[in-house]
Amino acid sequence: MAHWLCKQEPGCYSFDDLVRDGGTVWDGVSNALARKHLWQMKTGDRVFFYHTGKEKAVVGEMVVASEPQADPNSDDEAAVAVEMKPVRKLPRPVSLAEIKADKTLASWDLVRISRLSVVPVSAAQWKRVEKIASDSGK
Repeated sequence: MAHWLCKQEPGCYSFDDLVRDGGTVWDGVSNALARKHLWQMKTGDRVFFYHTGKEKAVVGEMVVASEPQADPNSDDEAAVAVEMKPVRKLPRPVSLAEIKADKTLASWDLVRISRLSVVPVSAAQWKRVEKIASDSGK
């Protein structure tokens, strides 16, 4: 099982929207590397939901609910769509500032390639974000 992070502007579609809807199709990704990451997802992979914009924080967890497929709503042959289901809201958001300040997370693609909307998450990074969200991170 792999771990991922997907970004979304909460004004467009928030984690609360995902919970309300019971799931969504993750599509509309145009960056080639982000699309490559979506194509690598497998059913059951765990995914952090990251709010962009003013919030800039990891706020929840999703699970990949379908294998990636060509986006049926796009004329772009490279477009990809993946179904996501909500798992849980984190006990507290983990801000980008906290992530940048943490030596375990500072080299993460979330920080290094900040415009990328889908990034892999190592097991160590996943555990660290969960720890920070569960307590003060210490």
